[in-house]
Amino acid sequence: MGLVAGPEAGALTARARALAVLRVRSAALAVALVPAAAAVVLAAGAAMGRIPHGSAGDAARPAVTAVALLALALAAAVAVVVARARPALSPTVPIPEETAPDLYRLVRDLAERLDVPAPSAMALTPDCDSWLEDRTHPAHSPPRERLRLRRRAGASPVLVIGSPFLWWMRVAELRALLAPVVAGTGPAAHPDIAAARRFVRGLDAAVAVAATRPHLAFIGWAARLLLRSCRDHAAEMERGVAAAASERAQTVDYGLRIVAQEQVGLAYAGWDRLLNRVALPAWRMGRWPSRLDAGVVSALTELSRRDRLAEGFTSRLGERPACDLLEEPGLIDEAASLLAARLFHGGPARPGPDWSPVAWNQYADEVVDRKWRLEAARLHRVLDDIAACGAAPVALPGTHGTHGGPGPDAVPAPATVARILDRLTGPAGGGVGEELEVRLSAEVAREAAQEERAAERGAFGAAAGSWVGGLAPLFPLQPPRSGRELLADHVTAMVCCAAVDTAGAVPGLDWLDGPALLVGGARRADLTRTVLSLIEDGDGEPLRAWLGEVGVRPEKPVRLM
Repeated sequence: MGLVAGPEAGALTARARALAVLRVRSAALAVALVPAAAAVVLAAGAAMGRIPHGSAGDAARPAVTAVALLALALAAAVAVVVARARPALSPTVPIPEETAPDLYRLVRDLAERLDVPAPSAMALTPDCDSWLEDRTHPAHSPPRERLRLRRRAGASPVLVIGSPFLWWMRVAELRALLAPVVAGTGPAAHPDIAAARRFVRGLDAAVAVAATRPHLAFIGWAARLLLRSCRDHAAEMERGVAAAASERAQTVDYGLRIVAQEQVGLAYAGWDRLLNRVALPAWRMGRWPSRLDAGVVSALTELSRRDRLAEGFTSRLGERPACDLLEEPGLIDEAASLLAARLFHGGPARPGPDWSPVAWNQYADEVVDRKWRLEAARLHRVLDDIAACGAAPVALPGTHGTHGGPGPDAVPAPATVARILDRLTGPAGGGVGEELEVRLSAEVAREAAQEERAAERGAFGAAAGSWVGGLAPLFPLQPPRSGRELLADHVTAMVCCAAVDTAGAVPGLDWLDGPALLVGGARRADLTRTVLSLIEDGDGEPLRAWLGEVGVRPEKPVRLM
């Protein structure tokens, strides 16, 4: 017998593992039926006179029957919950065929070349990944459509495509990248693999349901036990499916797929920086950039210019972009951008007064400048609180009191960079800096709690704490910032406000680093180093030299709002 090679080897492995998963299901059913079988044997023996009246077998028959009924009831409960529990679905933006006929045509041609069923539909995810997802479970559809879905039990899965790929990749690259993904519809159509996948998804959904309902504790325990029993088989089954799909796709655009895989790494790097450095500051202010996918092209173009390893990738931009396969790429981009904000930051499902979109040409004025002034105002408000509590001496005109503390007639000090320099330098600078870090952290936490309470009262029109309502992020981008990071951000924001107000600087956007200060049309990235010297070492001379070089007047009050 010859060795099995090519895609058939992976397919055979996947089918064998699928049968192993189904054997776990059959074994569980058999265990549940053992007490019932024993009760039937005892009942039949008593009816046929094989078990004498008053014997041990006759005495055990009621207890065995009760155990059998209990086992059947518990097994039925587990089966019902597993069958009816709603499997988790990835949050995506659906792409109806009428909105992207060229994209559907490309994928169907690709499926025909691979000799596999075409995906039943397509959707976008705001991430750098693509996969197939089965959405034929009746729980995911309205009651009127459930009968139709049962009849289409063998329907092809939905093709989920990473939205950054459509904007950064060219049409030929996207086709090559999707080839191994689309090839997975072949193994997915096999009845044993499809049944094994439904069983595993049902168990996973049952565990999630039982976790929130204490009275279903036994069902959760049984589902977890079955998941552990078939976990290794399911993992090997998926590896076999992936291997079979990859082998089948070798015949389609193999050389181009190597180039496309290089673009995946570049896209992921640019997308991650765009979300963390550019989108996150806007999200924290209640604004969401409405063209994130278009912005990733600018971010990756800039990355290609700065990174020698990515040099030359921008030469591809003359070819047709994959987003041209969409009829209305702007609308799709906006929907994907809103979904990205909900996934990575949290927020309402629809725009509103406190959650509005912002275009890239408005970003500098409506996000960067506003962010700087809000942080500068918070910094001076905290300094005023410290002065009011007598935590540090102040020297302001018109103040009264002892030991340098303000009296009842004290007025807030003007918002100047000189005030920041005076407070953070000298012998007492370290103590003031630590106090600022603590108080800024508390202030930011308090404001975040107020926003959450406002959301709970319905300001966002959503249910509190529910992602479906749009409040809690599924995948937070960054952990909470430390006090040192917050203080550095606020001092930087204060200096930037002063530069804008007194030295003719303007707020700007760097596609890779986010908010930027532009002086004479050029970005001044050297400000961060001088601020860190002030905060960490109490040395204000580097910052004073920087201010003099740029032409900032540190004694002039700045506009905070």
